[in-house]
Amino acid sequence: MANYQIRRGDTLSGIAARYGTSVAALAQLNGIRNVNLIYAGASLRLPGHSGRDTFQPPRTNRPAPVSSGGAGGGSSRLAAAGRAAALSMGGYNSQGLCATGVSRAIQNTYGIKVWGNGNQIDNNLPRNRFKEVHMSLAEALRTPGLILTWERTSTRLGSIYGHTAITAGDGHTSYSDFIENNTLAGGASRSGLRIFAPI
Repeated sequence: MANYQIRRGDTLSGIAARYGTSVAALAQLNGIRNVNLIYAGASLRLPGHSGRDTFQPPRTNRPAPVSSGGAGGGSSRLAAAGRAAALSMGGYNSQGLCATGVSRAIQNTYGIKVWGNGNQIDNNLPRNRFKEVHMSLAEALRTPGLILTWERTSTRLGSIYGHTAITAGDGHTSYSDFIENNTLAGGASRSGLRIFAPI
């Protein structure tokens, strides 16, 4: 068992995803009552890890761990539905209908219709089914099934309507009306990021 010193900006869900464990396991092992409240500088015990880890994702060819939901977790089902929607709409080319792709994926996964464009959909997500989480884009892209929303992008339509997508969980891909293979690079020209997880 190894210890990890919590850093500013860390989330329990992000640490769990990087070390292939669950938020519940970390909370139980460390006596954490509120999984949304951890403190920078505190030491966190990690189940089943040697002391040589340095907060880097495991170097394997296996896909990132999949969570079924919960505090800060995503949903592999929502990621799969996002991919299916993207392939049925634009494949690898944007059609300018990102919110339609995300809404279809949410409806196909949870039976909920969410309205709005890329910078409105975040306000229309039902809060009894989705929770805003605070993490970096890089961290979010390692968790499948998180909903990303940006208020503005560098394109003409994006400056008006924003952008939204669903994370694939591989560290770089997201789905909307198309498959974006390098979301991290695209995120550099976008502003107002918010991230939501199914609960």
